[in-house]
Amino acid sequence: MRYMLLMHYAEATDETVGAEAMEAGRVAMNAYAATLAKAGVLVGAEVLQPRANTTTLRTLGGALQIQDGPFADTKEQLGGVFVIDVSNLDSAIDWARQVPALQWGGQVEIRPGAVYTVDGAWVANE
Repeated sequence: MRYMLLMHYAEATDETVGAEAMEAGRVAMNAYAATLAKAGVLVGAEVLQPRANTTTLRTLGGALQIQDGPFADTKEQLGGVFVIDVSNLDSAIDWARQVPALQWGGQVEIRPGAVYTVDGAWVANE
């Protein structure tokens, strides 16, 4: 079963937390990704660019609106996602509790995928 580990945390930069803290974060996330890969559960991972680089589309009254920035204006932002393939939710929780972002005051949302594509065909996530 595929699960997404959605990491929500306050955005940080070298200027806001310091270059050493940023590098320590990168090292921790690299180690976590390597651990997932070595265990054979990592499907993919993405770290997102800062929310300032976000574009949000929505339709209101039948008209498409394009907005710079995220739709939600919150302190914590979706910062990245790991896609893992494990046997059940308990296993997903075990992996999620190791996400370094939790040590930085962030949150990890575990969400099972419904379907995914393989060679252009939709496959049910079971």
